[in-house]
Amino acid sequence: MRAKVPVARRNAGFVRPEEQSRRPRVTTEASKTALRAYIMRMTDRSFPIDRRTLMLSGTATAAAALLGRSSTVTAPLAPHGPSVGTVPAPASASVAPASFDPTLLRKALAALDRHAGAVVHRDRIAIVDFSAPSSEVRLHFLDVVKGERSSLLVAHGAGSDPGHTGFLQRFSNDFGSNASSEGAFLTGDYYVGKHGRSQRLAGLDPTNDNARGRAIVIHSAWYANADILAAHGKLGRSQGCFAVGEHELDRVFGFLGEGRLLYAAKA
Repeated sequence: MRAKVPVARRNAGFVRPEEQSRRPRVTTEASKTALRAYIMRMTDRSFPIDRRTLMLSGTATAAAALLGRSSTVTAPLAPHGPSVGTVPAPASASVAPASFDPTLLRKALAALDRHAGAVVHRDRIAIVDFSAPSSEVRLHFLDVVKGERSSLLVAHGAGSDPGHTGFLQRFSNDFGSNASSEGAFLTGDYYVGKHGRSQRLAGLDPTNDNARGRAIVIHSAWYANADILAAHGKLGRSQGCFAVGEHELDRVFGFLGEGRLLYAAKA
């Protein structure tokens, strides 16, 4: 007789669908301008970059780190706290190194320009590279001021990957689609809901402007923990939300805060 799977362990994909669906202005124009200038140079391989230029620019260093590879998952810094250091991937899980396509970075920077009136804090941005499978760290944080990069695992929506392959197949902005949406999001306020502590997101593009109505938020979930990879080789799926590991939520909240850009797309 087959053992009955506890309801608490069922999830969207493994199988328990568990989702349903002011800020002070800071002077960051210089940071944004410098970041754009250096990124454009760094991602153009035909343009020579000298070592001294890179060392003198925190934004260039941040970009170089984001575009490079890492064998560890680096914890982002809290806004007013000490560094929490570098956290190696858990021994029980096989977390693939972070990689990043410069094309996606260009798209994120274009979104930062396009929504300059809405994104009031430009010192930090988050980019989700949905070209990568859920087994790889693909939620990338870029700290422009400190020149630091960090990356985490994040789940995509079940409607974006109906066969649960671990790869996002499509985006959708439709209600009831249970899919991830593409585009620029503005981080909002915090609340406690059915998934515990969560952060609201506002969609800034026509491809994600139903985010509020669909309750697309950032929250934690057990199916986004790194140890899920050891058993399944991929994360579980949300119903469109950005679900991170249960022990990573404070890091995400501490890094992003309110009024910053989160950009999600495929390269």
